[in-house]
Amino acid sequence: MSEFNNEPNYNPSDNEPFSAILERSWSRRHVMKGGLGLAAVTLLGGFGLANAATRSSEQGARAINTGIALDFDSLPGSKTDAVVVPAGYTASVLAPWGTPLNDNASAWKPDGSNTASDQLNSVGMHHDGMHFFAIAGRSDDGILVINNEYIDQDALHPSGATSDASGKRPADEVRKEINAHGVSAVRITRVDGQWRVSERDPLNRRFTTATVMALSGPMAETDHVKTAFSKDGTLARGTNNNCGNGYTPWGTYLTCEENWPDVFVNRAATLPADQQRIDIPTDETRFGWETAAGDSSEENGEFARFDLTPRGASASDDYRNEANTFGYIVEIDPFDASQRAVKRTALGRFRHEGCWPGKVEAGKPVVFYTGHDARFEYIYKFVSNANWEPADAEPADRLAIGAKYMDDGTLYVARFNDDGSGEWLALTPSAPTRGGSTLGEELGELPEIILNTAHAADLVGATPMDRPEWGTVDPINGDVYMTLTNNDERGPEELNAANPRPTNVNGQIIRWRENDGQDGFRWNIFVFGADAKAMAEINRSGLTPANQFASPDGLAFDNRGILWIQTDNGGNAVAKDTNNQMLAVVPANLGAQNGRPGVIDAESQSQLKRFLVGPNDSEVTGFAATPDNTSIFINIQHPGNWPYSDDASEAVPQGTQVRPRASTVVIQKTDGGPIGV
Repeated sequence: MSEFNNEPNYNPSDNEPFSAILERSWSRRHVMKGGLGLAAVTLLGGFGLANAATRSSEQGARAINTGIALDFDSLPGSKTDAVVVPAGYTASVLAPWGTPLNDNASAWKPDGSNTASDQLNSVGMHHDGMHFFAIAGRSDDGILVINNEYIDQDALHPSGATSDASGKRPADEVRKEINAHGVSAVRITRVDGQWRVSERDPLNRRFTTATVMALSGPMAETDHVKTAFSKDGTLARGTNNNCGNGYTPWGTYLTCEENWPDVFVNRAATLPADQQRIDIPTDETRFGWETAAGDSSEENGEFARFDLTPRGASASDDYRNEANTFGYIVEIDPFDASQRAVKRTALGRFRHEGCWPGKVEAGKPVVFYTGHDARFEYIYKFVSNANWEPADAEPADRLAIGAKYMDDGTLYVARFNDDGSGEWLALTPSAPTRGGSTLGEELGELPEIILNTAHAADLVGATPMDRPEWGTVDPINGDVYMTLTNNDERGPEELNAANPRPTNVNGQIIRWRENDGQDGFRWNIFVFGADAKAMAEINRSGLTPANQFASPDGLAFDNRGILWIQTDNGGNAVAKDTNNQMLAVVPANLGAQNGRPGVIDAESQSQLKRFLVGPNDSEVTGFAATPDNTSIFINIQHPGNWPYSDDASEAVPQGTQVRPRASTVVIQKTDGGPIGV
């Protein structure tokens, strides 16, 4: 997820955008087939499916018996300061911002007066992606690892951020803000049906913008990451703006650094090319952390490091390379509090939204998918050199297994074609560019390519997308889904088959299936977000008031094959009718026979149901579930005036104002059964 309503465009390339490809494909098939419904179906042709005539004859057999059927009625839209769930379900607040994790933190104070030390030892702010790690496979005991994406200074401090007449920020305020970012690991248990935080558990941990972490992979120990803090280029300090997440088949958590560039500033006359492409500010930072440099309490350049302007004789004498230690996938072992987090640089350096593993198979490489969340940016995948060994699912040293599969491999970027095919373009020194050279000739060796990942993708001709955000992989068949949240800057001349709508304020979900090998795939659009009242060229999936949505963002399959869709919507027609929401659908129930993957269209509306609606002004994000699916966890980020009590569904009384707290919410059935069915 992004704390920005619509990410800026940082891509200067003239690569053909996805919307042009999708529009050509859509228009051609629409004319050939004579209707929106059939046009949508023909986009599935690349999956080796039956033709439209065969499909028409099979309408009575569309629902495949998967053994899963959603048993709740789709909720109406809601505009209240409450979490709304279906009848027969409860929603409870769990682990809100400021929940103490040990005895070094005071209880959260509603006046905002908690200290920087309190925040270091408490759950961070503005929850986002997360994962539940079961203890011994149990569904009543586990570690919930939660991203804390960004901060709201007005809520964090008693009276918002302060500074002196010269613009210098107080050191303790800055430390509190640094400590509110990052990741929270929280031991939770269910007792008599009620979940609670184990506030003194040794597995409770915080990872902040100041936490020391290891660098691994191609960038480690190179001149690009040497700083006054880590002169040998082996360590980094902190992780920031952690948005979407992921997990690994060997039981570790992946957190992803998204909107990190604007906590830095570089006032040099000329910025390095990588800093220009990633949009490092040249005048001021977002929070002014660097202004606390020189405070008598400063240690180890803790504030000075946010100013990248070269000042010393070499990189080891200043912090010109500090930003080069950000923009990565970070691996955390939730079961071992003695282990440092590790930044896995082989998976690229950019504004990562999340990182999701493909379906693992013995004897085949391990694959991870990740999106770059900004307008006209790209979709990537990483393929390990090592083949998967099932014994690695329960290793003695999880981070050593992480090194095995995540430090050595090939990073690819996607190109989408309007015939429903796609190609994975390798980002290696020998990879050809659009101009006839190689990436090695243009950028250098692998570390230089990783440093300039987005520009490397420009050079090889990847397809610019409408803000790639969360992805997820179908646990049954391995199909990959990714949200393309929105892009209101896309003009008619920039349309393509996968991004077919200009001024796209609604977004869509794309799906692909890998070919044999690692070099290609077939793709289609699973569902287009839209206002139910919009004309057919906008509401291409035929959504109704019972399931209309826009700006799809969070996305996750549970282990049964239910796909959960979350939204980060605002400023369009759907937002006038309902707050952000979470919907559910079983994709396997949409198809006919012969392995056809179905889409959301006029004939399948009843399969897509609204399950939850969030409070006013908030984003619904993050998804985790217990192994038995009797509890699911979601996050409410940046609510305007919520929560009022531990009952997440209790509306804040009219006229009452509370200090808003981003919170994890646990959803359960009143009868204790599995969620959704």
